[in-house]
Amino acid sequence: MNILYPRIRFSSLPAMLGHALAGAGLAGIYGVVHDQVTYSICPEYFTRLKFSQFHYADFGLPARVFVGEIGFLATWWVGFIAGWFLARVSVPACSGAAAFRRSACGFLIMFASTLAASITGYALGRAHGSDYSTWDSLASTLGILDLPGFVRVAYIHNASYLGGLIGLIAAIIYLRKLKSTRPSPQ
Repeated sequence: MNILYPRIRFSSLPAMLGHALAGAGLAGIYGVVHDQVTYSICPEYFTRLKFSQFHYADFGLPARVFVGEIGFLATWWVGFIAGWFLARVSVPACSGAAAFRRSACGFLIMFASTLAASITGYALGRAHGSDYSTWDSLASTLGILDLPGFVRVAYIHNASYLGGLIGLIAAIIYLRKLKSTRPSPQ
């Protein structure tokens, strides 16, 4: 299979898109919950930064609803891409239900990695020293008052994306190993 131009059987395409859509939904739900938690840690991260980045999705609903929208919009695409890559490994290797179970296992690996990275990001944000001078320009530009909270939430968000990437790589490696250790049909 060529990495730049992979060959995909047309009959596999619906299942692969289904896995990608499942990934989008799961990631979107994770993003909603994630952003509700981080909004509780530092609302300014949203009111001073994210609300303006996602202004197009503001329909005048309460702030917590808008935070949920932001969480979904910021993460669904990650899950879609991850679901596609997991399906590229699992769908050609197995029948429908087995492929979905394998992809679900991959999603679970990603979830665990992302959650662990989020917690690590929070811990690193808490462990940040009292010198926030590298953040002063951003704090001044955005009018941030709770800079330690803002930095903590920034660490959490950045770590979450990194954890998702690490989890995707680990999941693909795991699924490929499952594929290579599968007994050959006789």
